[in-house]
Amino acid sequence: MKDLGASIIEVMVMEYGTTEVLRRLSDPIWFQSFGSVLGFDWNSSGLTTVLCGALKEGLRDAQGELGLFLVGGKGKASRKTPMEIMEAGERYGLSNDLIELQQTSRTVAKVDSAAVQDGYQLYHHFLVFDRSGNWAVIQQGMNAANRYARRYHWLKEGMENFTENPHQAVCGTQEQQVLNLVSGANQATRMASVEICQDKPDQVKKAYDAIINNRVGKRNRAPQQLSLFDTEDNNASEHNVTGPVLTLPEKHAIPSPNYLDKVLYKIYEKPPADYQQLLELEGVGPSTLRALAMVSEVTHGAQPSFHDPVRYAFAHGGKDSYPFPVQRDDITKSLDVLKSAIKKGKIGEKDKLQALRKLSNRESRLDKVSGTETTQNRR
Repeated sequence: MKDLGASIIEVMVMEYGTTEVLRRLSDPIWFQSFGSVLGFDWNSSGLTTVLCGALKEGLRDAQGELGLFLVGGKGKASRKTPMEIMEAGERYGLSNDLIELQQTSRTVAKVDSAAVQDGYQLYHHFLVFDRSGNWAVIQQGMNAANRYARRYHWLKEGMENFTENPHQAVCGTQEQQVLNLVSGANQATRMASVEICQDKPDQVKKAYDAIINNRVGKRNRAPQQLSLFDTEDNNASEHNVTGPVLTLPEKHAIPSPNYLDKVLYKIYEKPPADYQQLLELEGVGPSTLRALAMVSEVTHGAQPSFHDPVRYAFAHGGKDSYPFPVQRDDITKSLDVLKSAIKKGKIGEKDKLQALRKLSNRESRLDKVSGTETTQNRR
């Protein structure tokens, strides 16, 4: 499995270069298909972690020759990413700005763990980069409540900054009331949050306390136990709060006033110039960003958007004709490319035979699906 995956990547580097490999890895449909070709279940969250681990292990000794470097992984391995970046630089004499790559790793992880508040806890962080400083990141999080996984794809190429629509793709089950603070629709919230950091902490805390106390009086809860506000029963006049009605939904923790007070003073000592700097500050996590968004809505009228960044894409259509019928010509072309890669791969004849047999079986099944669809369309 790891030999087949490594061989396919090697052929792609030889034929198309490292930049194209990074593009493919950041394409969620290609990535999922790649995992399926190597024998993983398409609907298993384990595809992400095991595929990345197999590539890292299979290409370990070929990284210098290919100019493609793989670091990070699942659990404890993810926390070793900055160290592994430096080790790769020293081992292969890389001229990359390794400090910048380390910061990239941290910032990408911070965005998906703090700025994208979707209820998924990151447990996998995998960074692939080349000698030119191009990179791709594949992260995955788990929702402890429903045990579903969500995958986040990043690509340096074409990304303008880390805090406005930075993802190449986000894959998973779409959720309701997701506070995505890096959405383009939340630019006003980001700008207002940064501006609030320039204000004296006492003023910000006063506004925050007023919001909390109004809600505590209504719900009879302690502030540190309060979740952000229900979408129902948000009557501004009833709460004596001027400005727009608060829209932040429930089930998201906010910091206690004491903790927020401590963080605000830390931020005030060296206020961030932009939202990325705010995000990268130590001690600023999802609850602090959410509290700032809440104050921003009341004081600046910056009403946040709650659109889930999850996107669905189909490369070849679906067998149930959703969102469109299977595209036979596109599938044939994809299979031909994979067959060519397998034949050129540096793997044993038995592995080649097994891989080609899998592709042949898939092609036969697709022929049946296409025939069924044609019959149904004629009816």
